[in-house]
Amino acid sequence: MDPLVAAIDQGTSSTRFLVFNAKTAELLSHHQVEVNQSYPKEGWVEEDPKEIMQSVYECIERTCEKLHQLNIDISNIKAVGVTNQRETTLVWDKETGEPLYNAIVWLDLRTQSTVERLINKTPGQNKNHLKHKTGLPISTYFSAVKLRWLLDNVEEVRQAVLSERAMFGTVDSWIIWCLTGGRNGGVHCTDVTNASRTMLFNIHTMDWDPELCRYFDVPMEILPKVRSSSEIYGWMKSSSLTGIPISGCLGDQSAALVGQMCFKEGQAKNTYGTGCFLLRNTGTKPVMSDHGLLTTVAYKMGKEEPVCYALEGSVAIAGAVVRWLKDNMGIVQSSSEIETLAAAAGSSYGCYFVPAFSGLYAPYWEPSARGIICGLTQFTNRNHLAFAALEAVCFQTREILEAMNQDSGIPLTMLQVDGGMTSNRLLMQLQADILCMSVVRPTMSETTALGAAMAAGAAEGVEVWNLSPDHLPHVTSEKYIPQINCDESEFRFARWKKAVQRAMNWETIEPCCSSNGLGKKMNGAPWGVPPTPPPIRADP
Repeated sequence: MDPLVAAIDQGTSSTRFLVFNAKTAELLSHHQVEVNQSYPKEGWVEEDPKEIMQSVYECIERTCEKLHQLNIDISNIKAVGVTNQRETTLVWDKETGEPLYNAIVWLDLRTQSTVERLINKTPGQNKNHLKHKTGLPISTYFSAVKLRWLLDNVEEVRQAVLSERAMFGTVDSWIIWCLTGGRNGGVHCTDVTNASRTMLFNIHTMDWDPELCRYFDVPMEILPKVRSSSEIYGWMKSSSLTGIPISGCLGDQSAALVGQMCFKEGQAKNTYGTGCFLLRNTGTKPVMSDHGLLTTVAYKMGKEEPVCYALEGSVAIAGAVVRWLKDNMGIVQSSSEIETLAAAAGSSYGCYFVPAFSGLYAPYWEPSARGIICGLTQFTNRNHLAFAALEAVCFQTREILEAMNQDSGIPLTMLQVDGGMTSNRLLMQLQADILCMSVVRPTMSETTALGAAMAAGAAEGVEVWNLSPDHLPHVTSEKYIPQINCDESEFRFARWKKAVQRAMNWETIEPCCSSNGLGKKMNGAPWGVPPTPPPIRADP
């Protein structure tokens, strides 16, 4: 039998374990488990690190059982790759193996006042003050400010740092450490793509930056070792796959770029998950955006391989808006029902929904924005809201696509898409209509997991997956072509932008008048010593 490669795909709302044929890229079996999110205060989003690991183990075991039922020998699995929700921040005790606090999810807003304070201290109050090193604006989105909050507000974290027991990591680091032995010799590492989302990593030197660590007052001893995206990090020490190497690691959006085979400069993909992420491969040179996009590490496929970079447009709320309509509002009973409701309306009839639940990400980077629904009349019903929610995902994609076209100077002529929401055919057609551009969706939509499997299978010492262009598998896909004229699309997009302006500057931190403990005191104790901003340097 052909060699198999597996992937752990730990996302914001669920964990999956998938097994692929390394020669054909065919998905043979998988299992999925939902992961709970908790919202202890307004704007706070947390997940239980132990529940995350439990879901990983459950997915592995259930998938192995399914393979057994298919008469597939699990000894054919030659490697495991890991892909994960990025930026989500954990600190654990290396001696007990216990998490010292819940994982603070990338969407979390508790650090808004910290971010505002940091920006106000920079020369010219410039949120891009660290961008020359990190490729990122100072934002609640990235790990450094979440880690700073944990160090300031959680006594267990502070004590563990003082006694040199603390380990920091994003979700990939936690999973790899646990699977390779945990407190009994677990490997504490991350890859370049995940490291590039922390605001502590220099994307030019490709290592943790002492100056950035001083700026955020983060002790460098707690950081994981940074490795390439494709090499053997360690071996599985538990589960049915004991002894198999873990040899691929990519943040979920980088993994989707690899899974969509976007290895050439200029190729791009858009993933529709909890959020929405458009990445364009810019080759071996980091391109700095003038239009609100991030510069991030796309992948580094081996220790001696060159690093490749990407421009990224990040939207916080895509699939999460459907979850909100289901769980918070009871407007739909299941995520799949939204397509039926929206199709029944056929239009939003002038209703526009800006789901800025976590502020607005690209291209605005405005943490003060909040969600807004406008254009309501007595005629509006839940079908129109469902349609407006789907349109919101498409409008947000158009905003980041236009920013990317301006930055690159070479407009995209079609959009490659993937992710859970792409099974919604109405959404895909709406996306083509709103972009005035064809949208191409692979029939096998699990491209994020595929990318992690490819990285694992191609690693030195595993070498069961050939990534050379002539060996890449042919992927079948379906195409959505615009069905409305561009004038109508322009009109709707202009109205959307008007709604976005209405959502801006809604929530400001300064007046401490709320009774729920938010406001100025949202981040607890002030920092001991205000950090000195590093000097601004020209891009290397």
